[in-house]
Amino acid sequence: MRDIKTIGELKKAAYQSKSIKDELRDNLIQKIKNKETTFEGVHGYENTVIPEMERAILSRHNINLLGLRGQAKTRLARLMLNLLDEYIPVVEGSEINDDPLNPISRYAKELIKEKGDDTPIYWLHRSERFAEKLATPDVTVADLIGDVDPIKAANLKLSYADDRVIHYGMIPRANRCIFVINELPDLQARIQVALFNILQEGDIQIRGFKLRLPLDIQFLFTANPEDYTNRGSIVTPLKDRIGSQILTHYPVDIETARLITEQEARVVEGQKESVMVPDLARDLLEQIVFEARESDYIDSKSGVSARLSITALENLLSTAERRALKAGDDKTMVRLSDFVGIIPSITGKVELVYEGEQEGAAVVAYNLIGEGVKSLFEEFFPKIEKLKKDDAETPYDEIISWFFNQKEGFELLDDLRDKEYKELLDAITPLDDLLGEHQPNLSKEESYFVKEFVLWALVEFKQLNKFRFSEGTQFKDPYGSFISGL
Repeated sequence: MRDIKTIGELKKAAYQSKSIKDELRDNLIQKIKNKETTFEGVHGYENTVIPEMERAILSRHNINLLGLRGQAKTRLARLMLNLLDEYIPVVEGSEINDDPLNPISRYAKELIKEKGDDTPIYWLHRSERFAEKLATPDVTVADLIGDVDPIKAANLKLSYADDRVIHYGMIPRANRCIFVINELPDLQARIQVALFNILQEGDIQIRGFKLRLPLDIQFLFTANPEDYTNRGSIVTPLKDRIGSQILTHYPVDIETARLITEQEARVVEGQKESVMVPDLARDLLEQIVFEARESDYIDSKSGVSARLSITALENLLSTAERRALKAGDDKTMVRLSDFVGIIPSITGKVELVYEGEQEGAAVVAYNLIGEGVKSLFEEFFPKIEKLKKDDAETPYDEIISWFFNQKEGFELLDDLRDKEYKELLDAITPLDDLLGEHQPNLSKEESYFVKEFVLWALVEFKQLNKFRFSEGTQFKDPYGSFISGL
């Protein structure tokens, strides 16, 4: 087909034109029949958002994706490109991608009238059939729909009554394309009103010209929930003209969240080779994000983006890599103390409520790490009871006794070489007994991360004290330090 260069050849080949909504629908039907994945690389939406997207496409609807930041709304929109035909024919020279067999612009109609079957065409690839606009308060009707171009009028010696003086905006130029408007509520209400006729009747108005242009566009809008911001909302008549509104959401479990993070994180090959990340560390990273979404210090209406865990993983690997480089180690494993390095990834991506502002962003972020440890701990080790009988024994008594007998406390410096770090943790012999009983299948390397994990958990459950200082972390028995003070 791509060898065809004129309308005459296109007609001989019995090419059939179809609207973009029919194109999406037909290709989706084929994918479903072939058991193919329609939205590749989107995880956690298999039973919620993706079926709703497929139903909307089958219904030939314009779509509004409503959800908090970092919920793959724009990614879903871009993946719709895969449901388009690979190439479509376009009248050569057309500003608005005129269909050779169904032209709508004055330019294309006059060209076809003049040249007939010899009218030249070219083939437009689906990657070029995607237009995107971020809605900001400064967007104008001229940007989206068009305006009169006085320079064109002067060069062509046309009066302003001639519709050839019009300069088309982004929407007419996206004819036969997917057009995405991100953050729709940020678009001024009067601009939203200008979209009414395009969505419903297909005509546009520019400076008094009423052009009957039956534009063929698949609209897709994205928006945060209206109560998230006072900047604006979607006007009701526009909502009424959007066929399907689909609610997106964050991952509901750690496994899905890990898939997304590991897929999206831009990890350098050198880091993959030199830094090992235990499974527990990856789970903890995601648990911290789950804790942030539930935290009383963070504004839940603003959401906690999936980008937090993605950048946090990148920072975690870089923290371990930097430590190894400074220590002269060729390879290393992520330590729990390395999680201090993800704090900059958290502070810039959460919106604090008043109480959180009082605590400070860095303190809230550091505390989230502890909350993540606390939440995961009971999946791997026996529960630590807050209240217990005086003579009741627990699996942690020996560890706590070990710290009770330490006069100076136990310090883990951030920049320790791997050998020194392991020697320090091996010195706490009751930790080996605990891991041997409750996590017997751990590899030797991963056991060191888990040992530190146990120490942090004992702090969170008030069995030990932890003090953060500039060079590292100190662990102490709370009662032993009190008695030694006396």
